[in-house]
Amino acid sequence: MEFKELVGQTFKYYCVYDDKTEIIFINEKNKTFRMYHEQDCCESVSIDDINGDLDDIMNSPILLAEEVINSGENEWGTETWTFYKLSTIKGTVVIKWYGESNGYYSETVYYEWM
Repeated sequence: MEFKELVGQTFKYYCVYDDKTEIIFINEKNKTFRMYHEQDCCESVSIDDINGDLDDIMNSPILLAEEVINSGENEWGTETWTFYKLSTIKGTVVIKWYGESNGYYSETVYYEWM
């Protein structure tokens, strides 16, 4: 699935895990959409920042769902910033994930319907 396929979905609930490695959304049909990263050795990926109010994307259809990925190198490996922008008529939220590794492991944010 592509992230842009969330356009038209209406979420009624969300939960950000305390360790910021996962966020779930539940839509009006009680289907769960999960964003996460399965941690492995020598890498770390988590939610770095949430810009906007997640309540603004609840109970209103998603009008825009966009994923932007930027990556580079640091002194001990690689790093990746992944931005997920969700907009409704009530507002916009950008969920920023940050990942770093020794360059061998994935810094990818995964998402799926459960």
